[in-house]
Amino acid sequence: MTSMPSGKPVLIRNLRKTYGRVEALADVSLDIAPGEFCTLLGASGSGKTTLLKTLAGFENYDAGSIMVGGRDIGPVPVSKRNIGMVFQNYALFPHMSVRKNIAFGLEMRRMSAADLDRRVKAALELVSLGDYAERLPRELSGGQQQRVALARALVIEPDILLMDEPLGALDKNLRKSIQLQLKDLHRSTGVTIIYVTHDQEEALFLSDKIALMDKGRIVQVGTPRDLYFRPNSRFVASFLGECNFLASGEAEIAIRPERMRVGEPARVSDRQVEAVVENIIFMGTGYRLVLRADGRELTVLTDADIPDMNRGDVITVGYDQAHAMRLAA
Repeated sequence: MTSMPSGKPVLIRNLRKTYGRVEALADVSLDIAPGEFCTLLGASGSGKTTLLKTLAGFENYDAGSIMVGGRDIGPVPVSKRNIGMVFQNYALFPHMSVRKNIAFGLEMRRMSAADLDRRVKAALELVSLGDYAERLPRELSGGQQQRVALARALVIEPDILLMDEPLGALDKNLRKSIQLQLKDLHRSTGVTIIYVTHDQEEALFLSDKIALMDKGRIVQVGTPRDLYFRPNSRFVASFLGECNFLASGEAEIAIRPERMRVGEPARVSDRQVEAVVENIIFMGTGYRLVLRADGRELTVLTDADIPDMNRGDVITVGYDQAHAMRLAA
């Protein structure tokens, strides 16, 4: 499927959606570049799935606009939007072979048999399922079924690909494997992907851009590094990874546990804090230290070479000023 064009840009402007008195989307605006992998990240009820459904056409919205490739898709019916969809439950037709499942969308478009066969073969190759074309979904593993769902969504050469918690039903190891394959697929197809998840590790790993949502609003948009190292609020800092919060004059600062130091490195750091050791947990690659300083719990992630310490000991913890993230009041 090397002929697949690059994905289309998406412009969402001032989108509002209410269910009775509940504001599911509150003036949401978002720009997604052509071929970008954008993740809508948030807890349950944050509005991320509602936003995805409005893009797909499954939900109407009360105000605002959605432009895909310069076209306002608000009035366009679902079947005419040229959007690929991948769900958590795969939604494969159980009585159809892998080949038939993938071909379904093309058959609906009345494509010629030769073109259909060429596109289906290319899609099977793209997801490494060429040898499984005649199998039924029940004869496949969960990961293989997910790849069939991906191939079916990509074979129509969509303007955008929408994915709603697609790896949620897979076990941890399989999820990691499919994440890697998804990154490769995205690189090779150039399709614009809008991906919904509540899993912050998954969002950090997969995304070019993350839109973090809370209570129907986008609270911060940026690259994974932006949101992780330059959060604009305590909410963002604590949602993406672990974070320690310390008082610093009028404001509050946040420091990632891996930036905190103990032992000799702490004593040569810009800032030091005295803390009581509450727990020492061996993690294989290092230690997680749970400490308490000035009534606040601190977490330190450090390598296996740590000074001798026991629960109840008072130790010095250090950090460099450059690693302190200043948060809005």
